[in-house]
Order: sequence, then C-alpha cells, then structure tokens
Amino acid sequence: MADTTQKPDAISAYYQTRAAHHGVITSDWLAQAQAAVEQPDSSVSGLGPAKSFNVIDEFNGWRKQPDLAEAVAAIRAMAAVIRASEATTMMELEIELKKASDTLKSWDKTSISLTAGCDLFIRYVTRTSALEYEDFNSAKSRLLERAEKFGEISCKARKIIAMLSQDFIFDGCTILVHGLSRVVLEVLKTAAQNNKLFRVLCTEGRPDGTGVLLSNELSKLDIPVKLLLDSAVAYSMDEVDMVFVGADGVVESGGIINMMGTYQIALVAHSMNKPVYVAAESYKFARLYPLDQKDMAPALRPIEFGVKIPAKVEVERSARDYTPPQYLTLLFTDLGVLSPSVVSDELIQLYL
Repeated sequence: MADTTQKPDAISAYYQTRAAHHGVITSDWLAQAQAAVEQPDSSVSGLGPAKSFNVIDEFNGWRKQPDLAEAVAAIRAMAAVIRASEATTMMELEIELKKASDTLKSWDKTSISLTAGCDLFIRYVTRTSALEYEDFNSAKSRLLERAEKFGEISCKARKIIAMLSQDFIFDGCTILVHGLSRVVLEVLKTAAQNNKLFRVLCTEGRPDGTGVLLSNELSKLDIPVKLLLDSAVAYSMDEVDMVFVGADGVVESGGIINMMGTYQIALVAHSMNKPVYVAAESYKFARLYPLDQKDMAPALRPIEFGVKIPAKVEVERSARDYTPPQYLTLLFTDLGVLSPSVVSDELIQLYL
C-alpha cells in the first residue's frame, strides 16, 4: 500500500487531476460526465475478488471521471469498501472503514475536500447502531444503504446549488468569476438555460489558464464572456455587479480556501461594495480554522513564466489562498443559502 500512495513529485495531486481533466473538456462535458456517474458501479470499479480490493485503485477509477469531484470519488470508494468487506462484526467493518479513510486522506494531504469528504462519510454512515438489527448482515446492508445515499446526495449537490443561486442572477448583470469551478459553471449554465441575459468576466486563471478554459465553455453556451488579465480585476470591477467563486474548502470561520487570487478579488470587491458569492458543496466543509495565509498545508503547482528564472530567485508556488469571512456575502450550498457566520453551526450539525 505504501508504494501506491507515493507521488512522484511535490506537485499537489489535486491540481494534477484538475489539469488532466481540463485538458479534455468539450462542450457537452457536463452531460457526458453526468451519464458516466449514473453507470453501474461494476462498470467503473472492476472490483474482482474481495481479497484484491484496493481503496486507492477504486478511488482512482472514480477520479478519472472529469465531472466527479475528488471528494465524491472518495465517497464512492468508501462505499465500495463496505461492499467488498469480509468483516464479520461491526467493529471489524468500522476499523476497515477507518483504515480506508486514513489511506485516502494520506494519498493527498493537501486536498481539503478529500479529507472532509472522508470524515463526513464516516460520520454519516456510522450513525446507525448495529444493536437495531438481529444480525450483522442486516447492519451491513443498512450501512451500505446509507453509503449509497450519501454518494447520491453528493452527486446532486451542484444541481441544487445551481437552482438556489438563480434568484440572485438578474437580467443585464455582469458576473466576475475566477478560475474554473465546476459548480460555478453549473450555476452559469443553469442561468443561461433559464433564458437569463447576463455576461461574464473571466480572469485568465494563471498559471494553469483555467479561466481561459472556462471562457471557452461559456462561449460554447452562447454566454457573452470577456477574458481579463488576473491583474485587471480592480480595473474592471466598476463593470461588475457580483463575483462568483468556487471553493476548495469552506472552513469553520465561514471563510474559504480557494484558487490563488480569490482573496485579492474579494478585497477589491468588498472595497467597492460588490457582493461576493461562493458556490460550494457541503462535502467541502472542513474542520479547519486558518489564522492567516500561511496557516494551512501548502498545495504546490508548477509555475511557467515564459522566461528563464535564475536559480537564486525564489518562486511562490502555492496554489491557493484563504479568504476571511468578512469579505464574503453569501455561500450557496446544497444545505441552503448561508451567511458566513452560519457555517460554524452547519459544521457542528454535519460532524455531530
């Protein structure tokens, strides 16, 4: 197992996955991915004999689906652990789940949503008591039922968020977005399908150009879009009616950890009285409380400047920053529309 969890370099696996997915985006990307999600488990996992089951292999099988979030892939893999388990008691099964969760979390320690997804899965699935059932098989079936339900809820999260956000998007508005958030793309796609008239300003999303990819997708949906330099946010903020961003993680303070540049966009928007909306699934709610930008595990990614950088020059390679709650207006989640101050209460409910 140790060999399986090792990664060849210091680049965050989370960003390696996103880079691979973004390279193959097509205009019907979401539709194809949704169809893939609905395929039977056996066609994706290929479990084979229970003795050869490997949670990382199962996770990687799900993770290859472009529209499936890393946390949801982990949830699907954890459900497969229950199906493949040869445990004969609830205690043994819970130990197996805990080991599988720890293995997944150690696979990429920089992924906030992966850790949160595993923790929430354990909390949600094991809330049932084995004492309610006469035999272990009945209890195991109940656990598997809850696991599948949790996976289904997680897969539907983006659709729910997209519907909840529609009342805040009005005709004639201009929306600033940063990077390529799949849930934000779903929000904008739904608004376009509802015949709302709006335009989008996309930051380029350096260094991986995710904003360029998002602008391409929006253009294919016939949504008016304008591409901005990352450094042109303040220059263009006068045109903006609202900011929409995704999140790698939502923390206990009500702030978010997201793609580098989110913090400065929120600062500019706040200073000019523009609302900043966050679209994030509840499986990204994490029990973290960063005190500042450096108070979190770094997620590194390669940076290309187009010119040779001398060895003596230090390059900041962190992929994300922390935006405090006072610069955010509302969070659109599958739990509802929340103010940042309510997030801690929701976290308590999720992890009880």
